[in-house]
Amino acid sequence: MMYWIITIILILVAGYFLVINMKAFGAVPKGKRLERIRKSKLYRDKQFQNISYTPSLAEGHKMSKVTYDFFLGKKDPLLKPLKEIPSVHTDLRRIDKSRDVFIWLGHSSYYIQTDGVSFLIDPVLSSYGSPFKFFNKAFKGSDIFKPEDIPALDYLIITHDHFDHLDYPTVKAIRERTGAAVVPLGAGAHLERWGYPGNKLIEEEWGAEVELKNNIKIIFTPARHFSGRGVKQNNTLWTSYVLITPKRRVFLGGDSGYDSHFKMIGEKYGPFDYAILENGQYGEAWRYIHTLPEDVIRAALDINAKYIIPVHAAKFALALHPWNEPLQKITRLGKENKLSVLTPMIGEVVDLNSSDQQFCIWWED
Repeated sequence: MMYWIITIILILVAGYFLVINMKAFGAVPKGKRLERIRKSKLYRDKQFQNISYTPSLAEGHKMSKVTYDFFLGKKDPLLKPLKEIPSVHTDLRRIDKSRDVFIWLGHSSYYIQTDGVSFLIDPVLSSYGSPFKFFNKAFKGSDIFKPEDIPALDYLIITHDHFDHLDYPTVKAIRERTGAAVVPLGAGAHLERWGYPGNKLIEEEWGAEVELKNNIKIIFTPARHFSGRGVKQNNTLWTSYVLITPKRRVFLGGDSGYDSHFKMIGEKYGPFDYAILENGQYGEAWRYIHTLPEDVIRAALDINAKYIIPVHAAKFALALHPWNEPLQKITRLGKENKLSVLTPMIGEVVDLNSSDQQFCIWWED
């Protein structure tokens, strides 16, 4: 009997190490990269830290209850859409390089072209948002864009290394078409394991300002979140970005709970023409790491942006709210606060030079 118990334990341990060493899990920072991390003022107690104290769960919530509700609790009937969500398959390769556009590709993935330079942010173009094809599948209609749809890129931009923001199959597939990758400190280890040479990585921490093509500047700015693709968390940084071009200022929010950094960024780098803010996959228990819709509005006011584009919804069910609730709430709250909230369908072109674009209420169809 003892022999079989030991055998089962060994099999489980071996299976664990086989899984955790899959390429999809990336790599742990080592060598010079680890030396840089240890010298960072943001790195304390062997992990990166947020500006404010940020527990995994908000006060009054227990991990056991949250885990039970997520996996075994009663689900909202609209947790996932009842039919295919509407979307538009725009041919990204045929967009003239002189056009200034934003195109949402679902969840937190989007394509920006401005001032003759192209950017792809947090691309997850697999039909799943996890390391496994059978887990966290995309809603029908939300996964119409594939890696082969992506044109030659000037810059790939990654905000943090969670699976729903940094997708191994996508990032690997577009490697040869990517001029350079902009990543937070530590996350370059993943891309190097996937074949990206070090000289194509722009890897920095909060406060760094980097000059890009065509007089465009990107600034690494704070976010309130966490990181990790394996057992160890927070050994890579998470970030938001400020994009300053000759024509406009754009805030790329990344995953973040509400905190003082939004106002700091708005005062130092604003006002902004556009702010792309995460609005979805939230819950009261996670409000420190994912903004609730009312907190997105607070962040938008702090950032001082002319137009708000909400993302992080309508592709995966990573929280327990109805799939279309984030869009319902953000549009209502936006009107109440006299904010211009743009809500294109996945794949619908937003003209960054237009001041009067209108979008249908596609999430109620």
